[in-house]
Amino acid sequence: MGSHGLADELPERPLVAYITPEKFFVEPVSGNGNLMVIDRVSQDISLQINKGQIPPSSSCKVISGIMGTIRLLAGNYLVLIVGKKHIGTINGQPIFQVTETEVISYSRTLSHLTENQMTDNKMYVSMLEQALSSPFLYFSYTYDLTHTLQRLHNITPEFLKMALHERADQRFLWNGHLLREISHHPDIHSFFVPVMHGFISINQYTIQGKAFTWTVVSRRSRFRAGTRLFTRGIDSQGNVANYVETEQIVESSGDRYSFVQTRGSIPLFWHQLPNLKYKPKPALIFGENHAEAAGRHFNTQIFNYGRQVLVNLIDHRGAEDVLEKAYANIVSQVSNPNIRYEAFDFHAECSKMRWDRLSILLDRLAHEQDELSMFLLTRDGTLVSQQEGVFRTNCIDCLDRTNVVQSMLAKRSLTNALQKLGIIPIGRQVEDEYGLEALFRSVWADNADYMSIQYSGTGALKTDFTRTGKRTRMGLVKDGVNSLMRYCKNNFMDGFRQDSIDLLLGNYIIEDGEGVTRPCPLEAPKGWRYLTFPLILLVAIAMFFANIITPTDYTTAVLLYVLFWGLMVMATFFTIMFYGTEFVDYPKLSDLKKPQ
Repeated sequence: MGSHGLADELPERPLVAYITPEKFFVEPVSGNGNLMVIDRVSQDISLQINKGQIPPSSSCKVISGIMGTIRLLAGNYLVLIVGKKHIGTINGQPIFQVTETEVISYSRTLSHLTENQMTDNKMYVSMLEQALSSPFLYFSYTYDLTHTLQRLHNITPEFLKMALHERADQRFLWNGHLLREISHHPDIHSFFVPVMHGFISINQYTIQGKAFTWTVVSRRSRFRAGTRLFTRGIDSQGNVANYVETEQIVESSGDRYSFVQTRGSIPLFWHQLPNLKYKPKPALIFGENHAEAAGRHFNTQIFNYGRQVLVNLIDHRGAEDVLEKAYANIVSQVSNPNIRYEAFDFHAECSKMRWDRLSILLDRLAHEQDELSMFLLTRDGTLVSQQEGVFRTNCIDCLDRTNVVQSMLAKRSLTNALQKLGIIPIGRQVEDEYGLEALFRSVWADNADYMSIQYSGTGALKTDFTRTGKRTRMGLVKDGVNSLMRYCKNNFMDGFRQDSIDLLLGNYIIEDGEGVTRPCPLEAPKGWRYLTFPLILLVAIAMFFANIITPTDYTTAVLLYVLFWGLMVMATFFTIMFYGTEFVDYPKLSDLKKPQ
């Protein structure tokens, strides 16, 4: 039986995996006579009729689906979804969040590996598990999560007949690399599920007896994916870092509305690599064809969404000013009538907590937001309007300032949609519905937090404004804590996290002989300064405080000791800062070059 028939029979598609030393057997819980069989030795995959070939001694577990396979040093590994949570429905189809995964080796033993390879393989497995545990992964057995409502409405019937992972928008198919092995086995497609990374919130609400479902879906692109300071700007194919498509959906009695926005790093070749400084300066990369790459990015944006309003929120002075001027210049060079550039110095305009001044930007964009419109399909199939373009918003990180502006545009669009759907009367706004306003702020703040966790490692800044509509002093304190956590993670933990993402997405592929006939990048040695100077610093700090605390009488000799160790602390600290990049946790699986 092919994949489509099996999907029709099993909309929830629970599976049972049987594990023996020689094979993996996977069958639907309902037992429809089909078995997917994976030979752990030959690695052949086939669909067979169940004739009782599963040995009684096999271990078994109920699973929710298979994400795919990946090759590590020990050989192939099977990636299973073993836990899921139902979070609601979109267009009547159930949507699930992955809560637990499991990685199982085809190989029964690691005896074919050297001791170093065993250590490296263990590290690769932990990287894979790290990437799979990043919040959040989502899937559906029957709904294509990678496409917006408008794209799904406009695709052909033939396209709809394809397996979900085949017709998925490849930008948002997070397990695309894991599925490459099964692309030539159409009979087993139904055992595998396409997975999206990002954020989904599905909420039921009623206003004066009119019930509707309000949903926010943020889809994170797998192209140029990575961590905050190691992945910036654009690549030669036009893919930008931290690219996210966010769709706001309302469903009411068969009527459907959708409003889409995008965010993404400034589409130039630039970097801001960590070097132990609190805020390393962003810098353009010279010798690259910025105009060509940006042109590709804009052409892709226009192809996918129509007109582009580029909302740039970075500073017009200081370190960010170089990027602002370069971005404006590139847009001028591209000279595309479907693009308009809108620069707004967020920090300058909203300084001293004058966040009411964001209305200036919203007023500038209101006319275009009305022109770009929204996707609106009535219950009788009438297409009232389509969205003709998107706001592409960015700041330096495409997180904190971007979240604030996107939520304001989304609220204005939601007000317009609820009025058109007859849920609220003309003249009434989302702000006038206290419960809906509180829900809106909470969901968009959650969206901000998870977009930030996935890119920077911490929750978003400025979410007190998103949650309450006001900038508060407690919010500033929370932002300070998050900023400190970002500093620590970006400098000392994100190399491993970047490697984890690159491994999962296939940006780095392990080849035969790694660790034997070719070097393993995980074994790259650290310089002598990496351990020496931190150790000297710790000793100097300990001796400095010991000479302050322990003496009962502060003689000249004691004061000289305090002075000496104090100078040692300062000298060692400044030496570490001077050689900052040598102490940063840089990725090992990419060709990222440390700044000199």
